[in-house]
Amino acid sequence: MSQNRIVLFYAFAPLADPEAVRLWQRSLLEQHGLRGRILVSRHGINGTAGGGIREVKAYVKATREHPAFRSLDVKWSDGGAADFPRISVRVRDELVSFGAPGELEVDETGVVGGGVHVGPEALHELVDAKRAAGEELVFFDGRNAFEAQIGRFKGAVVPDVETTHDFIRELDSGKYDELKDKPVVTYCTGGIRCEVLSALMVKRGFQEVYQLDGGIVRYGEAFGDRGLWEGSLYVFDRRMHVEFSPDAETIGRCVGCEGPTSKFENCAEPSCRRLRLFCADCAADAALRLCPECAGTAPQRTTPDLVS
Repeated sequence: MSQNRIVLFYAFAPLADPEAVRLWQRSLLEQHGLRGRILVSRHGINGTAGGGIREVKAYVKATREHPAFRSLDVKWSDGGAADFPRISVRVRDELVSFGAPGELEVDETGVVGGGVHVGPEALHELVDAKRAAGEELVFFDGRNAFEAQIGRFKGAVVPDVETTHDFIRELDSGKYDELKDKPVVTYCTGGIRCEVLSALMVKRGFQEVYQLDGGIVRYGEAFGDRGLWEGSLYVFDRRMHVEFSPDAETIGRCVGCEGPTSKFENCAEPSCRRLRLFCADCAADAALRLCPECAGTAPQRTTPDLVS
């Protein structure tokens, strides 16, 4: 068994001095020889870090000693410090960049007015209960659309968003008004995006909103590839994607040959961070790896943001 681990975590709680928390967190990471990315705001903390398992455990224990972070939601996975280029600890207006910091309400118990939390087992029970009542539970992907190319819940609605910031526009566009009277469950990688997204949906008139507690990560820990999930999970570190079992289906398709793949590659233009799916053979073709924007065949678009 590997002696290294990666943790993904968050906690929503009011913070009076985010800058002091930033300095403390950076000191903790340095003290334990860890690397990762931490975001701090007046609404709480969101981060991922990797290193030796003993050091990561000590870091998590120390973080939970902060009164605001006692209920820190933590997920563990294989990996280590080498999966991160450096230590990055920043203060932002939002933990997740929806572009609506004034809409989010947070108190000592977490996000106010969000969706009902359902764990993996409770999710299956909810699906069965809705079907027995003649209803279908709608799965609503709370991630950037490119992430869903390699994995998603079966039959999920995948909004047309390149960054989390695009969700406000999508929700206000009227595209999903027909879902406002239906039971909807939001899901994302580790749960944090859905904490905010579900609250934004409730404020916009969605009547019955749930959120997958612990996100796809915790669902995969419980059911692997035996449940409602299909494919791989995109992650925001050097691993790029993970699978929950050897039986994971490859649902992504290479943009070159349309063969099965879960491997994202950067655009061949060094300054571009656009990610697209390629098989190994097509990835070797630098001209093919030029995205449409850099090849001059499409208008410029924004780069996906990094969240969990």
